[in-house]
Amino acid sequence: MARILVLYYSSYGHLAKMADAVAGGVRDAGHECQVRRVAETAPPEVAAAAGFVADHTHPEIEGINSLPEYDGLVIGAPTRFGRMPSQMASFLDQAGGLWFTDALVGKAAGAFTGTAAQHGGQETTLFSIITNLLHFGCTVVGLDYGFKGQNGVDEVRGGSPYGASTIANNDGSRLPSDVDLAGAKYLGRRVAETAAKLIA
Repeated sequence: MARILVLYYSSYGHLAKMADAVAGGVRDAGHECQVRRVAETAPPEVAAAAGFVADHTHPEIEGINSLPEYDGLVIGAPTRFGRMPSQMASFLDQAGGLWFTDALVGKAAGAFTGTAAQHGGQETTLFSIITNLLHFGCTVVGLDYGFKGQNGVDEVRGGSPYGASTIANNDGSRLPSDVDLAGAKYLGRRVAETAAKLIA
């Protein structure tokens, strides 16, 4: 049985819901999963002005050195101008020691994100996460086209081959749809299955 960490940052709650769906996919596949969030680092006045919703959905991650305890990682963060936000970047920037010692080499990993608009930087944000994962030596697992829900134009859909995603609308009023959550769940299952094969 693989042990997977779902690690996320969420400003408005959308990514917390996606994280729960990823975890559901891991657990439905028969593997162990913990969901953790990175700390909010925006100054309180900035967070208040932007209408951030304080996230207490899951415990904060114990620290960067806890990452090697897991067989796989799924990292989620919303976009900030086409890349991951500083909250997640700051956390991952602490991983120099893990990189230097190859502590994450060979672990299965994936990414998920959310944007306000359909073309708001989902794929570049996913790649900003994936870039870190590749530097860590992880085996990256995308949202492959076995998940058919990402195809079609009959409704607003998240998802790309690079990871699961959701679209929040400019005012944050759109919560992750059933299709978006299904994509996140599929990604969680695929990362867990891949991790299990890598540790076998």
